[in-house]
Amino acid sequence: QVQLVESGGGLVQAGGSLRLSCAVSGRTSSNYAMAWFRQAPGKEREVVAAIRWSDSTTHYTDSVKGRFTISRDNAKNTVYLQMNSLNADDTAVYYCAARQGYLIKVNGYEYSNWGLGTQVTVSS
Repeated sequence: QVQLVESGGGLVQAGGSLRLSCAVSGRTSSNYAMAWFRQAPGKEREVVAAIRWSDSTTHYTDSVKGRFTISRDNAKNTVYLQMNSLNADDTAVYYCAARQGYLIKVNGYEYSNWGLGTQVTVSS
């Protein structure tokens, strides 16, 4: 059973940066897609970025393109989300998610494993 633990959230001023980490345990192959989702108060959960573990193919939602970078470190079994030029709209709880399979998906219901989330707050 894959387990995910997020870290790195916090309070940052607009224009600042944060790096989120997702420690992955229990993964037995590279046939996984990983994703970062976020949910702001009163809003639906949305995918932020996703990565295919086997070849690092990535996907980003339009609002974060050019500002956020998703990556993975195979040796550390960790997925990262580097967030730059943060603004108030990025305030949310950020969740790491995993799904077994080759395809990158953007809907949360297609991911079977979730972390507990980490809060990101951007002050304007």
